[in-house]
Amino acid sequence: MNDIKLALLGSQGAGKSAVLVRFLTRRFIGEYASNANSLYHKRLSIDGRQLNLEVFDPCSQGSEARCILEEPVDWADGFVVVYNISDRTSFINAKNILRQIREARMDNCKGDMEVPVCLVGNKQDLCHARQVREDEGRCLAQENRCHFQEVSAAESYQDIANLFTQLIRQVMEHLKYRADRRRYSGSKSMAKLINNVFGKRRKSV
Repeated sequence: MNDIKLALLGSQGAGKSAVLVRFLTRRFIGEYASNANSLYHKRLSIDGRQLNLEVFDPCSQGSEARCILEEPVDWADGFVVVYNISDRTSFINAKNILRQIREARMDNCKGDMEVPVCLVGNKQDLCHARQVREDEGRCLAQENRCHFQEVSAAESYQDIANLFTQLIRQVMEHLKYRADRRRYSGSKSMAKLINNVFGKRRKSV
């Protein structure tokens, strides 16, 4: 059984916890502020594969909260970054979070920048109060080479289920690619070692 670890990041009021609870339970909860970090567990099946999903939901991040990213960036296999389409400040914070993920991955993970990320514009039901255009979110996602989707945690379970399923598929592909790359690198190192050993023996005969 595969283990998949996701981190959910975003500003207070973006509705990230509501998005997550909607996915895990199909139920909608009103947004609530939490000063505690939470770790959720769920078993699920995708494409016939049984998975253990863990989702880290830290307390909401402000634009200057670099320290909050230190733990999930090294831990997570993928990220969901949420902003509120009716709150431009939350969009600016989402932009900063994406930048911090990219920078932290470059510093700590040997340039492994292609970790799967989904940028989510939540509260699509508040389009009458929209402050962030859909094309702005799509453009930001393209700049950071990540998936983008607008959703309403209040109105639609299926859209949220689809975005998590797509992200988990990307994570599984990414983990397989990394494992194959490590095996290839290990095979090359072993072949070089064997060649060195037997090459020296042939020279000494």
